[in-house]
Amino acid sequence: MSVEATIGIANSALTAQSQRITLIAQNLANADSINSPEGGPYQRRIAIFEPQQVGDNSNAGIGVKVAAVMKDSAPPNEVFDPSNPFADANGAVKEPNVNPVFERVDMMQATRSYQANLSVIQSAHTSAMKTLDLLK
Repeated sequence: MSVEATIGIANSALTAQSQRITLIAQNLANADSINSPEGGPYQRRIAIFEPQQVGDNSNAGIGVKVAAVMKDSAPPNEVFDPSNPFADANGAVKEPNVNPVFERVDMMQATRSYQANLSVIQSAHTSAMKTLDLLK
């Protein structure tokens, strides 16, 4: 596999993980949003990845891309607070299905994946530069 294909694959992963990190940040920012524009509490967003061909046919590799952003189908959390203006007839308030601890762990995983792919790009660049030095 060529250096260009290696960098292309790692670059596709950087882009995908960057989008994933953005979604996680949105989830954390809206962890307390009980009233969203769609109505009801905020629903957690999840990035769905799919394989993507990177490069031309002679130098192709398989990278990754965000195919879709899905809303988590988990039901909202319900908290008893009859004094809240968003409470239903039973006094329950529906809160987002965002678990901040889970989101932080997911953020750590996405960040480490981002760092690993950045390291691949740096290693490929260093390797290409050393090859060019040998040809001098």
